[in-house]
Amino acid sequence: MTELKERVNPDSHALLQDEETKRLLFRSLRYLKAGYPVHFTGPAGVGKTSLALALAKKRKNPVMLMHGNHELNNRDLIGDFTGYNHKKTVDNYVRTVYKKDENLTESWQDGRLLEAAKNGYTLVYDEFTRSKPTTNNIFLSILEEGVIPLYGSKQTEPFIRVHPQFTIIFTSNPMEYAGVYETQDALLDRLITIPLDHNSSDKEAAILSAKSGMDETQAKEIANLMADLREQCGKDLRYGPSLRSALMIARLVEEEDIPVDGEDEDFQTLCIDILAYPISKCLESEQPLEASKELIRTSCRNM
Repeated sequence: MTELKERVNPDSHALLQDEETKRLLFRSLRYLKAGYPVHFTGPAGVGKTSLALALAKKRKNPVMLMHGNHELNNRDLIGDFTGYNHKKTVDNYVRTVYKKDENLTESWQDGRLLEAAKNGYTLVYDEFTRSKPTTNNIFLSILEEGVIPLYGSKQTEPFIRVHPQFTIIFTSNPMEYAGVYETQDALLDRLITIPLDHNSSDKEAAILSAKSGMDETQAKEIANLMADLREQCGKDLRYGPSLRSALMIARLVEEEDIPVDGEDEDFQTLCIDILAYPISKCLESEQPLEASKELIRTSCRNM
């Protein structure tokens, strides 16, 4: 039975599997079975994590989810000594003989990577480029030699061999995103990298309808609005409406009974509250936030 080692909200990561997604999962699973790690990359909100988790569950092994961040280090990945165990044995069986044995040993706690590799889990390394390249160097040994080096751990063994069922799925945002490090070519050369982009309006509408419960016609109107605003933002995929933003609008429309009407003030205000700030970052204007609000109002009226 698949086990998520980190608690994940199943609703937020549920994947709508249309034919295109099913084909992508089929190809990716084939690559994993052949021993090649898969790397999904693309802008925020396109469903990279959901896709990676859906792929991981198809492996029928326990799943470990690990998030990249700049503070991640070898102790987090490999493990560390967490304290000491003290054991004392007193032997006074013979009254004239008193014997006392004391033993002090360090306690070791496996890191997430080591636990996954030893037990044959499927590791989903989410946004791995947010970790420093020096931290990610350890994956070169795993992917090339099939071993985890235990340097700096005070362990007596120099390395541990990974379980034959162990596999890794990587996700990342493009280099243009803040907090993202450039990945070593040596690591990327060992991955099958599959770029992802924003969904088509039809697919996004289907996702919004499935996850919010709204009518498909209304979902299509919101999806078309998102597509229009993304086009206004140009090629800078860091900003503009993401699928998450569209889902926020869809859910709030349903929960608060707000009409999906571009002329409705409540609907315009909802869209402005959710979308104005990210869209403002892709606009060249002396007052980008005000320009963003006006752009959203205009796009709403043109729905």
